[in-house]
Amino acid sequence: MTRPSPLPDGYEFSADTARIDTGRVHRLLAEHTPWAEGRTLEAQRAIVAGSRNYGLYARSREESGRGEQVAYARVVTDGVTFAWLADVIVDPAHRGRRLGAALVDRILEDLDTMGLKRIVLKASEAGRPLYERAGWTPLEGPDDWMELRSR
Repeated sequence: MTRPSPLPDGYEFSADTARIDTGRVHRLLAEHTPWAEGRTLEAQRAIVAGSRNYGLYARSREESGRGEQVAYARVVTDGVTFAWLADVIVDPAHRGRRLGAALVDRILEDLDTMGLKRIVLKASEAGRPLYERAGWTPLEGPDDWMELRSR
């Protein structure tokens, strides 16, 4: 694992699911991503409960509390061979500070101890160049992958 992207002053990373502001995450995803369109708050709660969750939080110097959640991502994994990085979102008011890169780098650092063989993600057109710069590549053998969608 390479050294993670620097986290700007005033932000902190956490892998503590108890810190996740599920309502805020739901609003960010519902308002700013096409893939979470129609997702209910109840579904978001279940998603958080079944995933490894990560957040970035903005804090002022005077603030001693939990800080406002400004970014979120989650990982679904068997903990041994495979993981799927999903729902990566940065609040639009905090974009342009490389927070997404810093978040993903810290997630990969957290997962590194598992020795996973594969971590996958589905990137939007806008996100693809960011992931490619970090070393992500298209799936090897994408024709081997299949899916079963709900009807």
